Amino acid sequence: MSIRDWPEGERPREKLLRCGTHGLSDAELIAVLLGSGVRGKDAITLGRELIGRAGGLHALLADPDHTTQSPGIGPAKRARLVAALELARRSLGEQLTAGTGLRNPRDSGDYLRARLRHLPYEVFACLYLDNRHRVLAFEELFRGTVDGASVHPREVVRACLKHNASAVILAHNHPSGVAEPSSADRAITRALRDTLQLVDVRVLDHLVIGTDEPVSMAALGML
Repeated sequence: MSIRDWPEGERPREKLLRCGTHGLSDAELIAVLLGSGVRGKDAITLGRELIGRAGGLHALLADPDHTTQSPGIGPAKRARLVAALELARRSLGEQLTAGTGLRNPRDSGDYLRARLRHLPYEVFACLYLDNRHRVLAFEELFRGTVDGASVHPREVVRACLKHNASAVILAHNHPSGVAEPSSADRAITRALRDTLQLVDVRVLDHLVIGTDEPVSMAALGML
């Protein structure tokens, strides 16, 4: 039976408008994005199957290729899922650049996790800040493989000067999902901290992004 034949109070779109997003399951929210099901499956069943096949909601949104394994999921439905994730990222970025300073590591951690966690390769990135810890820019500087990225302190210094940054938050992802800082992570953090001190740029933190919450090297006393 099509969702259109359900009682109005049980349809995900109407339920969202009546109860808000908190009243819907992950599968129901996916159903709203998809708009319709495929032959023999309503949109909620399809959403549930997509999440299960991908291994979770984040994996589904981060990698739309998971949907290519599902008959009836075409470019339009994949595009809706990708657009939803990108809107979330841009919303976080807009909050960071709204003119207020960063209040705590979570402010930057949420944004950096949204930007880096889903990537299958390692990326080293920077959040450039002014002297009141307001975000000037975000930039991916180096890209590598799952084995790591080569980080060149000279290029980090050049980028900080280009953005006229007074401080910087370093970040990189671990595609393995394990966010424990490695000995190489600690070594490059110390090297960047010492090099950037020469141009009066403070390294506030180095966040390692994995599957769970970002790990703050500053909180671990590694700066």
